Amino acid sequence: MQAFDLELRAITEQVGDLGRRVGEQVANAVRALDLSDALLADEVRAGDEALDRDAERIENDAINLIARRQPLAVDLRHVMAALRIAANLERAGDLASNIAKRAIAVMPSRLPEGMLVGLHRMVELALSQLRDSLEAFGAQDAALAQQVLAQDATLDELHTALFRDIVQHMSAPGAKTLDMVHLLFVAKNIERIGDHATNIAENVVYLVSGPDNVPDRAKNDESSLLATLLPREAE
Repeated sequence: MQAFDLELRAITEQVGDLGRRVGEQVANAVRALDLSDALLADEVRAGDEALDRDAERIENDAINLIARRQPLAVDLRHVMAALRIAANLERAGDLASNIAKRAIAVMPSRLPEGMLVGLHRMVELALSQLRDSLEAFGAQDAALAQQVLAQDATLDELHTALFRDIVQHMSAPGAKTLDMVHLLFVAKNIERIGDHATNIAENVVYLVSGPDNVPDRAKNDESSLLATLLPREAE
């Protein structure tokens, strides 16, 4: 049992480290967009491969632990939660890499400041969700995980508002439509990073309280309803 606990603790620490680095990747990708920093964007894209390898190592360690130790009940839930969380972090890292790719695509243009304000609000909330969900996993804190779940609807609302602003800006004289399309994808990627943080929080609730106590997720993202407002050249 002591050996099992040590191995499980090691996996939990690996997940926490992976999550910290994914958060850094997201922040750096958005910073590259802000500053039109191609070098930083390239660093984010290059770093994604290492995240993928580490996520795969966590998966292998968790599967091997199950095979060798055959944990039961809450211990098995802990290993399964680690597996799922690592998968969500790997996907969030992919989204950070995609944001960096979009940042390179719009260079050397600078995006309108009003658009960046809304984007920064989304990023701050998504990164807060990611940090809190990982802290909740490390501490097995279901109450903190529930707070992350409650924030998901707010991020959806911010995404819908920014989507509307971007679409309206596309119709303005002189607007760079292609840049705005890239910004739409960036905003969607950030909303999806928040979704992955919410998935992590749901896995914490699953770990602590069991599968029957994971709440249904409220969705307030209405951006798809605004898609008909897109100019034809942006479709």
